Amino acid sequence: MHHHMILFLTLALVSVSSATDQGDIRSAAAGQGAGSTDPARAGIWKAIAPSDDLMHGEFDDHDPIGLTSGVKIKADCSINWVDPDSGKRYCFSSATSLVLFLDAPQSYLARASSSWDNMSRRSTTH
Repeated sequence: MHHHMILFLTLALVSVSSATDQGDIRSAAAGQGAGSTDPARAGIWKAIAPSDDLMHGEFDDHDPIGLTSGVKIKADCSINWVDPDSGKRYCFSSATSLVLFLDAPQSYLARASSSWDNMSRRSTTH
């Protein structure tokens, strides 16, 4: 009986793998609008960003990780983090930036704040 179960599972796996070849996957994705450049027709692949008047973050929506390096990287706030202590929102340009930030948020915020203050002073003196 045990051998019959293995044979059945093997046949089931073979039939599933042959039914879902690359062509089927590509055609299914195309049918859902994966290649569309129009966000309204791009199915589950469309990017969702909040409208400009819905969400704003500290540092005028600039990524704190960029600021710690002395670079202003504007973010749309679709990736953000709210400090549970202060309630302030911080916007990130990528998920990678947020993950890095979450390793030591208070340390990054202190460095970003210092850098932001220096950049702001330079821009007002020129």
